[in-house]
Amino acid sequence: MKWLLAAIVMVLGCAHAPARSAYFETTGRDDAATGGIKLIPITTPKGTFKVWTKRVGNNPRIKVLLLMGGPGAGHEYWEALDSYFPAAGIEYYYYDQLGAGLSDNPDAPELWDLARYVEEVEQVRQALALDRDNFYLVGISWGGLLATEYALKYQQHLKGLVISDMMASIPAYNDYATRVLEPAMDQAQLAEIKQLEAAGKTETPRYEELLMPFYMEHVLRMPLAQWPWAVVHAFAMLNRKMYVAMQGPSEIGASGTLEKWDRFDQLKTIATPTLVIGGKHDTMDPAYLEKMSHELKKARHVTCPNGSHMSLYDDQQIYTSSLIQFIEDVDRGAF
Repeated sequence: MKWLLAAIVMVLGCAHAPARSAYFETTGRDDAATGGIKLIPITTPKGTFKVWTKRVGNNPRIKVLLLMGGPGAGHEYWEALDSYFPAAGIEYYYYDQLGAGLSDNPDAPELWDLARYVEEVEQVRQALALDRDNFYLVGISWGGLLATEYALKYQQHLKGLVISDMMASIPAYNDYATRVLEPAMDQAQLAEIKQLEAAGKTETPRYEELLMPFYMEHVLRMPLAQWPWAVVHAFAMLNRKMYVAMQGPSEIGASGTLEKWDRFDQLKTIATPTLVIGGKHDTMDPAYLEKMSHELKKARHVTCPNGSHMSLYDDQQIYTSSLIQFIEDVDRGAF
């Protein structure tokens, strides 16, 4: 009788157990055995390489591909979204671009090219089976630049676009740095920064030390000791060669191969529903970001009042709620 009683208890227990959420269901997924990780082969002029992606969740209507900053940073500091996207039922994909993070890093600087990265994103989209019925592209900083460039060529595949903490013009970004950001800095420190840059000594502890007051004011508004691990790790693992080649040695303006990039006049051709978001204390001019939203055909603008270039962390509630609200509004046709 004891075995019969035990069996009854087990059956009753199973009958009352909550059904597994469809959001976390992995049946039929080709990435189930790897916890959502998929290495995607990317064809380039220098051969085929693999880039790292990881899916979280299931939602046939909402699939978000996250583009990192840098250039040359890995996916880590997007991981704050783990505290918000699952509860909202959003399916999302971490993605390390070629040359960054967990992806292949070929010794081929000629691949650090904006047009090639656009084609890389398109190959990733195809491999993940994202389409205009579900595909949201979210890019922060350099990722926002890349997302803009992608939308200008491939907006027919997009359901929604998010340009985060990125102006549509590097010359305008440099002008803002010269007119507004640099005059507010300690001028003796700024002069030393310029001297080190002129001498090619930007990979030194002193250069990094001099940048930190600016970074704690405009990149992440927290004491350095309080910076989240994901951010510290992203900086530590940054592909500096790629970053310097494309962006320049710091976030105080840009001087690399992207220096002349300007797409402001082409924004009017983007009809995809778009969120333009940034921080009041950002390295990117908040007024310019708002102006971008008026150029786009269908856009919303949000300034995070306490945020900087990483409003995802220093104004997290405003940033994440605005991001989720935009995605939900587009999904239900209310944008």
